[in-house]
Amino acid sequence: MADQRFPPGSWRAVSDDEEQLTRRIIASAMAVHRELGPGFLESVYQEALGIQFVMDQIDHRCEHEVQVQFRGRLLGVQRLDFFVEGRVVVELKAVAELLGVHRAQVRSCLRATGVRIGLLINFNQELLQVKRILNG
Repeated sequence: MADQRFPPGSWRAVSDDEEQLTRRIIASAMAVHRELGPGFLESVYQEALGIQFVMDQIDHRCEHEVQVQFRGRLLGVQRLDFFVEGRVVVELKAVAELLGVHRAQVRSCLRATGVRIGLLINFNQELLQVKRILNG
């Protein structure tokens, strides 16, 4: 049965499959945060989350490169912290506070990949911060 939290055809609609995948990703991040807690560098959390994804059997690519183009010309490459199952962009942070620029970074990555869902995860808080960002 389809998820009816948003009207069918709404740009904000997520499928049950997408919802389940994002919940699995968040559960993996929570396991990492529960064990490590706040205070480490982003690279430490990235390495730990990659290990946890393998343990949780979540297909992912770390430091996945995406080409950024403008008017048909290649400008450069943007690296995603994680690209999960080719459907979810995951951007990690270890900052005191998530800012609008962090959300904008995820939105830009969503546009560059054509992917609908991104997760912005901040490990540097007592409680793990997760923001779901939709391409729309």
